[in-house]
Amino acid sequence: MFERTSGILMHITSLPSPHGIGTLGNAAYDFVDFLEAAGQRYWQVLPLGHTGFGDSPYQCFSAAAGNPYLIDLDLLAQDGLLTEAEIKAGDFEASPDEADFEQLADTRWPLFRKAYSRVDDKMRE
Repeated sequence: MFERTSGILMHITSLPSPHGIGTLGNAAYDFVDFLEAAGQRYWQVLPLGHTGFGDSPYQCFSAAAGNPYLIDLDLLAQDGLLTEAEIKAGDFEASPDEADFEQLADTRWPLFRKAYSRVDDKMRE
């Protein structure tokens, strides 16, 4: 007989974030800790690909590619790839209730390019 378990279905973009969309950063780790403390065994996260038409997580361009918007800006700052001032300058007035993918497209890519340009040989190893 199988052991009875329970869990939750929630996309990572639904996590709280000061930057307009939930990410694979500290909020995700905190949520996993919360689920464990609540006795939950599973977190079904939905597809993690780059969203397509309508920005739905069910309309991914690829089953193999990840969504770059799930990269946590605060973790990039911890690694010294971005400064807090750069993140703040690249942020917009994000709604806590919905993700604005059009604004994310305008604001994230310059920050990602800046962070990538600072990756050194040691980090690449």
